[in-house]
Amino acid sequence: MRWAILVSTLFLFACNNKETQGTTTAKDTIMEIPETTTVIKAKKPEILLPKQYSNVRFKEVTVERIDENKFRVRGQGQIFEASFNWIIEDGHDELETGFQTTDAGAPEWGNFDFTIAVQKKRENSKLTLVLFESSAKDGSRQHELPIALF
Repeated sequence: MRWAILVSTLFLFACNNKETQGTTTAKDTIMEIPETTTVIKAKKPEILLPKQYSNVRFKEVTVERIDENKFRVRGQGQIFEASFNWIIEDGHDELETGFQTTDAGAPEWGNFDFTIAVQKKRENSKLTLVLFESSAKDGSRQHELPIALF
């Protein structure tokens, strides 16, 4: 009988309507999303290639300023006996002259790379580097390639 009383008591407590059940309530969270979204893309760095100069005897010639009065000249030349001349002038005077060689003679295209230093005589003058081949007959300038220096 004890078992019967125990079972009936448990049954009564289980079916009791007054028993409070633990309930949880979920709250909805509302997020406002803007109607327009702005996407900012990172700018790609601009790669500035040096200006290249060329003519019949010289190609892919670039000039890079190393210092205030110093320049590096690189390129290729198709020069008889691989020797060519250069001159720097300011529109009035010839400031510097010289010669260089390529690593191959014509008909091949040979590479050259040299550095020049020049000082302006007049502050407002513009310097021009002229690469040229000297004529084997009379030494005159042939195939001149003028390049404005900065």
